[in-house]
Amino acid sequence: MFGQGSFRLFRVKGIDVYLNWTWFLVAVFEIQARQRHYTSPVWNVLEYLALFGIVLLHEFGHAFACRSVGGTADTIMLWPLGGVAYVRPPQRPGATLWSIAAGPLVNVALLPVLGGAFALARSAQWRYTMPNEYRFLGAILTTDILLLVFNILPIYPLDGGQILRSLLWFPLGRARSLMVASVLGFFGVAGLVLLALRLQSFWTGLIAAYAGINCWNGFKTAQALRKLEKIPRRQGFACPSCHTSPPVGSFWRCNNCSAQFDTFQTGGVCPQCSARFEKTTCMDCHQQSPIQEWQPGYVPGVGVMGGVRA
Repeated sequence: MFGQGSFRLFRVKGIDVYLNWTWFLVAVFEIQARQRHYTSPVWNVLEYLALFGIVLLHEFGHAFACRSVGGTADTIMLWPLGGVAYVRPPQRPGATLWSIAAGPLVNVALLPVLGGAFALARSAQWRYTMPNEYRFLGAILTTDILLLVFNILPIYPLDGGQILRSLLWFPLGRARSLMVASVLGFFGVAGLVLLALRLQSFWTGLIAAYAGINCWNGFKTAQALRKLEKIPRRQGFACPSCHTSPPVGSFWRCNNCSAQFDTFQTGGVCPQCSARFEKTTCMDCHQQSPIQEWQPGYVPGVGVMGGVRA
């Protein structure tokens, strides 16, 4: 089980796909609401399944792109508002940008396929001879376009907002880019709230609430990162994942005695209980790596070139 009310559907290339139980409730509502679009309810079911098929491909795009740059991605959650790929790319702007942009690029890649199929159906006069099939293809094409347009809106944490943050990361740095994206996201949330009120759309309002919560969390995270950036950094070490030097100070806590210490000062050994830690957590990207890999010139299987063998 992944979270309360969710269950695993299947596993692909080490990625577990989960479905939240509320998906079924919304599916029944949506299928009944569109039952007049087809002559058989079977087509309504197929349309709804196709919608989440596109969402799933979108999320796999995020996951595989994240893995391609050395990140981790092992879980995808499907729920009524769409899907979420739990990706943890290396904390570098380029790696993050590719991991996020790959999702919308899947929708872009689907456009000529779905558009071509719909164009052939239209030229073959399916609108009159095979109306169900024609409407189905049109609905799937429209769905892909709407998902693409919605996802690239520059509203954090939508893909567009995260892409904007990744682009700003290059000139502004990690903390300031997240701060700017979060603040701009609040304006986008306000727009979604107004749209929800105008359309009297419950789902748009729910999306606005979800985005607002994430904007606030992003803002608080940016504040914490700004404080972390002001702390002096230890020279001669760098995180293997994000290449950031560790802060100087007692920021690491022993799992045995709860004492706080500077793991780079003690070589990964707790000064109070002498417990040795094989891996060190980066305060910036939260990835864990053996402490010897933080040293310049480290070569896997060899050690530190030009220094003490690891």
